[in-house]
Amino acid sequence: AGASVRLCKGIYIEREAIQYHDDEAVRVSFVRSLETLLDGGSYTAIATHDEWLVEQALRLVRERGLAPEQYEFQMLLGIRAELGDRLVREGHRLRIYVPYGRKWYEYSLRRLQENPKVAGYIASDTVARLVLRR
Repeated sequence: AGASVRLCKGIYIEREAIQYHDDEAVRVSFVRSLETLLDGGSYTAIATHDEWLVEQALRLVRERGLAPEQYEFQMLLGIRAELGDRLVREGHRLRIYVPYGRKWYEYSLRRLQENPKVAGYIASDTVARLVLRR
């Protein structure tokens, strides 16, 4: 069997030499890497909140006839929760990343400062959950 690998579309901002800065290039690289991992027999953790990438991952998993025990999805707590809920309803494994420890708050603030889009995801998920409760 292959290795256990986490493939993550991250949000950290890095210098051009080590990071793609074009969304399309990131997506192409992610899908290509995922194909390689799945074809190599790796247990792959697919870590992304990008719905398009999730759909591509689902397509690749279906095409290869993989069972839910052969891969998992990973997401941050509170971000794109409706997408995570859907994956679970459809029978896929989902691991939720939860910051904890003495400096969880500082870590979370730093992540928000590094990528303000995260705040938008959290706000829209919170509003959606409040509306659904009514």
